[in-house]
Amino acid sequence: QVQLVETGGGLVQTGGSLRLSCSASERTLSSFTMGWFRQAPGKERELVAVISWSGGTTDYADSVKGRFTVSRDNARNTVYLQMDSLRPEDTAIYSCAASHLPPSAAYRGYLYWGQGTQVTVSS
Repeated sequence: QVQLVETGGGLVQTGGSLRLSCSASERTLSSFTMGWFRQAPGKERELVAVISWSGGTTDYADSVKGRFTVSRDNARNTVYLQMDSLRPEDTAIYSCAASHLPPSAAYRGYLYWGQGTQVTVSS
């Protein structure tokens, strides 16, 4: 079992930045592909960013490409999502998840999930 905890959410104005962190205290994340998902009220869950176990492969949803950056520090057992140039449509609950499949598997293979952190972007 992997317990994931997200931190770093909050309220920010349009154009602002936030950095989310996802950590696990009892098991290493270094063997997992890690994904960041978001879900806004009334909308389907969206995979916004994914990073391979080594950090060598990343991918982004078109809606965030060029604004969000996913990274990881396996020594700290933490994955990050840097969010810049935030827009009101980025408002959602953001969750991290761990997958045993490579990034190319997209939404498949995610076994462990955090509880999420709220990100609100005001206009």
